[in-house]
Amino acid sequence: MKIGILGAAGYTAGELLRLLINHPQAEIVFANSESNAGNPVTDVHEGLIGDTDMRFTSEMPFSEVDVVFFCFGHGKSEAFLKEHAIPSDVRIIDLAQDFRIKSPGNDYVYGLPEINRSLIAHARHVANPGCFATCIQLALLPAAAMGLLTSDISVNAITGSTGAGQKPSSTTHFSWRADNMSIYKPFSHQHVPEIRQSLTQVQGSLPCDIDFIPYRGNFARGIFATSVVKTDATLDDITAAYKDFYKDAPFTHYCDNAIDMKQVVNTNKCLVHCDKFGNKLLVTSCIDNLLKGAVGQAVQNMNIMFGLDERCGLALKASAF
Repeated sequence: MKIGILGAAGYTAGELLRLLINHPQAEIVFANSESNAGNPVTDVHEGLIGDTDMRFTSEMPFSEVDVVFFCFGHGKSEAFLKEHAIPSDVRIIDLAQDFRIKSPGNDYVYGLPEINRSLIAHARHVANPGCFATCIQLALLPAAAMGLLTSDISVNAITGSTGAGQKPSSTTHFSWRADNMSIYKPFSHQHVPEIRQSLTQVQGSLPCDIDFIPYRGNFARGIFATSVVKTDATLDDITAAYKDFYKDAPFTHYCDNAIDMKQVVNTNKCLVHCDKFGNKLLVTSCIDNLLKGAVGQAVQNMNIMFGLDERCGLALKASAF
């Protein structure tokens, strides 16, 4: 597969380049960055030193590629498509939030393989899910399949600083982030609508609120989430349902024991674990925000779109120590 990357200088693009350079069926034709055009990719993505001599380019030769990845900031993908023509036979995987909510105005398939694999396989355009959305949905989708989501759901999740992008800000620089913790966008995070969309797809309706409190964490990458659902279902029944729901998912795994974030950092995995306290179901889930929460899932979607094994190019070991 011949590949083009737009917005190639950011954190997600750097991880995407790392994966695709080592993908046995991928050839990167261009990595577009207007501000870095002509410079070596390794000037920005220093972790790739020794792996590539590629240079950023201002060119966008869409006729030479099979698929293009949009690694823009949110809101820029839709604007880009209004100004540029991409051949109809070139597939698009968009990592921004522009097309994640279904609309009659676009044909983008929501790229969560655990529920949309067959749609992704036939899609021309895929909207890659958000990082928080991926972690939280994968925690709750089996419960939705059981019809358990009938009262308000309480969700708390903490993310690493890379989730805020590569451009420094007042809440990402080291002296602020170190030994610190804070919340942001309580009850109003932009990923809630896509979470509702998927849970409704699986359960049929969602007659409850998702009370989501996001946290900024004192670490670079990873997401750890806890979700609380009120239900009288037994833990044995819930566990059996979770294992069955993910039995064919190559990257999402139900764990009998408690999980921790280091088990997934640097992988495309999501781990999920359930506990029951009276009528309260506690679901913990964790992912790497840059991989299963972004480009790892995007490559997984690419593999599905081109008929490859989902795991191709994604055999990654966790940074457990």
